[in-house]
Amino acid sequence: MRLSTRIAIAVGITVPLLVLASGALLLRLVTKDARSEVDAHLQARAAVVMPLARTVLRGERTGREGVEQNREHRLFSVALDVGVRVVSGTGGSVVAEGGPQPSDTVPLPAVARARNPVTVAAGGDSWRALALPVQGGQAGDTVWVFSPKSAVDADGAGAVRRRILLIALFAAPVSALLALAIAERATLPLRRLQRRAGGLDPRVSSARLEHTVSRVTEVDDLANTLQTILARYDEQAARTGEALETARSFSAAASHELRTPLMSMQTNLEILAGHPDLDAGERAEVVADLRAEHARLQGLLVTLRALAQGDLVEADSFTPVDLGELLEASAADAARRHPRDRITVVAAGGLRTSGWEPGLRMVADNLLTNALVHGRSPRTGVTTVEVTLAAGPGGALLTVDDHGPGIPPNAREQVFQRFRRGADSPGTGLGLTLVAQQVALHRGTIRITDRADGRIGTRFEVCLPLTGETSATLQLPLHRDWLTGSLPRLRV
Repeated sequence: MRLSTRIAIAVGITVPLLVLASGALLLRLVTKDARSEVDAHLQARAAVVMPLARTVLRGERTGREGVEQNREHRLFSVALDVGVRVVSGTGGSVVAEGGPQPSDTVPLPAVARARNPVTVAAGGDSWRALALPVQGGQAGDTVWVFSPKSAVDADGAGAVRRRILLIALFAAPVSALLALAIAERATLPLRRLQRRAGGLDPRVSSARLEHTVSRVTEVDDLANTLQTILARYDEQAARTGEALETARSFSAAASHELRTPLMSMQTNLEILAGHPDLDAGERAEVVADLRAEHARLQGLLVTLRALAQGDLVEADSFTPVDLGELLEASAADAARRHPRDRITVVAAGGLRTSGWEPGLRMVADNLLTNALVHGRSPRTGVTTVEVTLAAGPGGALLTVDDHGPGIPPNAREQVFQRFRRGADSPGTGLGLTLVAQQVALHRGTIRITDRADGRIGTRFEVCLPLTGETSATLQLPLHRDWLTGSLPRLRV
């Protein structure tokens, strides 16, 4: 059922009920006022006839009939439009009566109860009756004053009731039609919004809901809600597309890069299978080659997965991270893996950033691994890595220095490219790519320079924003395709 129809039905039912309730209340109030007016009239008439009633009772007891009849005539003349009944306290006989009143056979309430006007009914008729004791008379002398109840509940009251019913019956369809017309007009902005929303199809069009302010609060709020929902849908659809693209990129990169080690492993396996009598030294060399290719294969898969995670990580994964604690934990793990090398760490405390902790840990681990693998001094043959963390003008500044042969300035940007590795590098060529990805993801910068002391070696400088310097609402970078897309411009 349409909203306008519901409103019309509700109004069509409510308005007649209100008319009936208002009419009944009004009729009750009018009847009460009329009854109060009649009761006041009875009180006034009773006060006027009281002296004459006392005179009539006195004349009846003295036996002066002429005088009594004269008094009765005067009594009924004064009573005018009300009925009067004078009852003697001696035997309860009626001394005089006249005017509209019930029959003598109709029982009347006791005088004590009748001091206030009461209703007396008999034979389908009713009267308002007031009984007062005769002042100065004997005990039980009573004067009754009657007024026909039709004077209170006049025939016009029934006509008023009928008119109220007719008005209610007439108000039902009229109010329903008026409500329908008003509701149709009022819901016009809602129907326009429904048509615009119903015409949207994300499968065939990129158009989104356009809404003109209608000055109807509910409609405008609904339009804003729909626009928010559609914006979230577009965002999630974009993220789903990115996830699919990342999956395709992961598959393509894995297929391309795993082909060489798999073919090498297959060749070695065929050698072992085809030459069971192979010399022990040659067999050991083939097995060592297999293990190296297996390790490379495993490392490549782990790094590709890390790149894919970096492409898909969401803002709600970012939490406050203590950079000093993270760097010391990474250096401790690297020292356990390379017990013969020297790693020194100088980290300032209290430097915190909002970040994805696994990604920041990958930055530290890969920078240390790169320095330990390529930072061996050509003169001493010892690998020494100095790591510092301090507060800089742009945030937290992390530097990693080694004593290796260094990187030429024209090749410093290329080391961040995927699968770019030296001829003697045992890695996958994705470690520094992973570092660049995570630094960009955390709104930081990375660059490669010469050592500050002028000695031979390489320095990696990473600058990350601190927690107090980041915005309240985290916005991840738009570039999120590090597996196959073009790399962003880096500071090197």
